[in-house]
Amino acid sequence: MTDPLKKRRRRSRLMTYGAVAAALALTAAGVGVAQAAATPPPVSFVAATGQVTAERYNYDGDVYFSFDLGLHVIAGKDPLEIWAKRTGYDKPIVAEQTVVKNGKKKKVALPAGLVTDFTGLKDFTTISIADSTGKVVTEYKTPFCGNTWSSARTRPDAPATNPYPTSCGGYNPFTLGAVWGVQAGWDAAVQDQPDQDGSFDLPVGKYTATATVNPAYRSLLGIPADQGTAKVEVDVVDAEIDRAGLARVKAADAGPAVTEDEHSKHDAEGDASKQVSSYVKELRAPAKRPTPLAATPKGGPRPDLRSLPAWEIALSQEDGKTYVNFGATVWNAGTSPLLVDGFRRSGTELMDAYQYFFDAKGNQVGSRPAGTMEWDAREGHKHWHFTDFAQYNLLDSTQKLAVRSGKEAFCLANTDAVDFTIPNAKWRPDNTDLSTSCGANTVVAVREVLDIGNGDTYSQYRPGQSFEITDLPNGTYYIQVLANPENKLAELDTTNNSALREIILGGTPEERTLTVPPVHGIPG
Repeated sequence: MTDPLKKRRRRSRLMTYGAVAAALALTAAGVGVAQAAATPPPVSFVAATGQVTAERYNYDGDVYFSFDLGLHVIAGKDPLEIWAKRTGYDKPIVAEQTVVKNGKKKKVALPAGLVTDFTGLKDFTTISIADSTGKVVTEYKTPFCGNTWSSARTRPDAPATNPYPTSCGGYNPFTLGAVWGVQAGWDAAVQDQPDQDGSFDLPVGKYTATATVNPAYRSLLGIPADQGTAKVEVDVVDAEIDRAGLARVKAADAGPAVTEDEHSKHDAEGDASKQVSSYVKELRAPAKRPTPLAATPKGGPRPDLRSLPAWEIALSQEDGKTYVNFGATVWNAGTSPLLVDGFRRSGTELMDAYQYFFDAKGNQVGSRPAGTMEWDAREGHKHWHFTDFAQYNLLDSTQKLAVRSGKEAFCLANTDAVDFTIPNAKWRPDNTDLSTSCGANTVVAVREVLDIGNGDTYSQYRPGQSFEITDLPNGTYYIQVLANPENKLAELDTTNNSALREIILGGTPEERTLTVPPVHGIPG
């Protein structure tokens, strides 16, 4: 499943936790109950507080920096909603804003250049940080998409729920469409650190951060002129910390932040059993085996599994052997979620799997056997794998099998928003990580789901996710990502289940080289 450092999501070692608390503190900026009585502007830009403390943790040369300016965008009486989509990987992204006029929704194209990738509105905010003498020590721009885990309603008359995704997306290079939004009367945190590799850091001292919304966005979104800029005093302090405290800091950094890699987080923990208590009711499998239909219901909604080309491909060496590692994504472009329940065979570490089917109204109309689930006790796993979801092959230049990956079973989870603009895409899937989808060894049943528009990415760092190429001759090969390899799952179309990615092996046995030609301009 689906980072700019160790994909699934690459994260800076610097911390940005505290957004939830900042969201709840919005009343400090005068945007709470008192504002409900007045007609709010279409979009507001505010700082939750005028002063924050940033803590630097230095442990054996590793610096962890807790930095949160508490910047927020708040939607007015209507949601702020933007759809971004491309028709092909080599095509530009086109973005449209959903606006409400005379009670009717319509889409209005955004000016070209404001959206160039799937991380959000480009250069939404300029943040300038000056030291105590007024000298600017750093200045940078940040994007904004609106989707955030920490969103909360800011006035009592706001809707009770937020339909928009919890993260911005854009980490999977093969994303096709995204939806960004801020619910009416709700807030969304504004990114306050630059997009960069390495660490963003400030020495101990006092600073003033000035955040300014790009004038083009102030005009486009209707942000009042007097709300285009926010200033926050920042006090950077040293924080002494012991080993246990540092562990808590790292744990906070690995929480449900906007760029968390869900598969990596829980696989690294290696103990999904500790997470089973977080199962939500609707994701629990029924206690009894179903009576499968004699045949799959004819017609009606179906999932459509589509494989994406392998990505983040690299060489690695271990114990004198050479491997090709890769990330792989299979996503659901169909008209129904893929829902598979597993029922444990008593006293064994094996489950019987069933695929369920639904009508256009979402009512369950049938099921059929779909292979098995098995308990994977290896370190880095320790959860239930559905054995018939996908397969990875390394093919030679004639596209005949050369090596098969040891990774042939999967825990399904909605890790990547591949295309949230297709009909009935699930913007806020319940099943997003191992704690909500893979189960512990103490369960009698488990449910694994891949929702519409969502992809399941396994990164090159997962155990078994590689091909050993130590003794393979140099030449051209193809990494094949193959969904539904035994056709045990019923879906709309099986012609799009295979994706090939060309690689070229070279060098010497001691120093192999790897070349990955781009696909539609997307590097390997």
